[in-house]
Amino acid sequence: MARTMNPTLLGGLTPQQFLDEYWQKKPLLVRQAVPGFTGLEALHDRHAMIDLACRDDVESRFVARAGDAWTIRRGPFAARDFKQRRDAKWTVLVQGVNLHAAGGDQLMRQFDFIPYARLDDLMVSYAVDGGGVGPHFDNYDVFLLQGVGQRRWRIGAQRDKALIDGIPLKILRDFKPSRDWLLNPGDLLYLPPQWAHDGTGVGECMTWSIGFRTAPTQEIAEQFLFHLQDTLQLGGRYADPGLRQQKHPAEIGAAMIDQVEAMLAKVRWNRAIVREFLGRYLTEPKSHVYFSPPDEPLSAARFAAACGKRGLRLDPRTQLLFSGNAFFINGEPSPAPGADRKALQKLADNRQLENLDALTVATVDLLHCWYCDGFLAPR
Repeated sequence: MARTMNPTLLGGLTPQQFLDEYWQKKPLLVRQAVPGFTGLEALHDRHAMIDLACRDDVESRFVARAGDAWTIRRGPFAARDFKQRRDAKWTVLVQGVNLHAAGGDQLMRQFDFIPYARLDDLMVSYAVDGGGVGPHFDNYDVFLLQGVGQRRWRIGAQRDKALIDGIPLKILRDFKPSRDWLLNPGDLLYLPPQWAHDGTGVGECMTWSIGFRTAPTQEIAEQFLFHLQDTLQLGGRYADPGLRQQKHPAEIGAAMIDQVEAMLAKVRWNRAIVREFLGRYLTEPKSHVYFSPPDEPLSAARFAAACGKRGLRLDPRTQLLFSGNAFFINGEPSPAPGADRKALQKLADNRQLENLDALTVATVDLLHCWYCDGFLAPR
């Protein structure tokens, strides 16, 4: 489905040109990608950032440097924690801003030319003059959109990933930047994984980071094995009616090894199992994410009437993905009436649905269940 996008976001490139030439290949700097952007109204200055970092339902970090000494602390914080010495260079970083600031999810979804299955979250960092987290590299793709103020970015494709010993941050020991840019409000920098970079505030500044996860093979394998553990059902049990006396009672015999090898060979999976695993894994809410069902939920009829007038919108915390005829919402597979599959696909793509009149009763009931769980609400 074709969707409109900000024509300046990629500097005149089409999404496919960007994917072909830059995605996971090389950086891209776009001047005035979002003209006039200085942040969101709900989160536009230091005080709003500090208020957010003080909440116990928000992931936040505080990083400070004084000379060669680095410190890092994790939130929630108190307002007094930000009254630092004047010689300290510090920054505060808040994860999951798309879940807490009005307009955050909408800003993040401007990058929907990348599949939502890869989308992680929106992070915002506030830095005083000279503040930053030091030269480092990340294992994910990121778009760095400059809000208020200026930030200097030095980047490089160096292979030496050795880190400084004895400090609480993963800072590169021998950073050798090859490019040096000063970003102004509205400028955008894309960085592929493993590109070394160092961002430093030039005066007070705020940077908005749209991150895309690149899960390690080990993590995917571990999570898939957990999925198999929860869903696998194998019959039979270990048996040895023909057991022979062993010379060494402490030895694990060859016959036991052969039988267990044959038992484990029954562990099989196919494309459908992998699809269900990915649907659950990619939509599973993070550990700190909780949903808030309505205190006095509307009846199914009143819900349908309200949505019929205004439409409905997914909660920013909700992850809804699909593959073929299968839908997954917040870590669980969900039935999808075949007659309304395209409407549910539209809801997953656009995060909102305008007209419920044409939907079957079964689909309206399904949406009402999601509403009662706090996954969506009338607009």
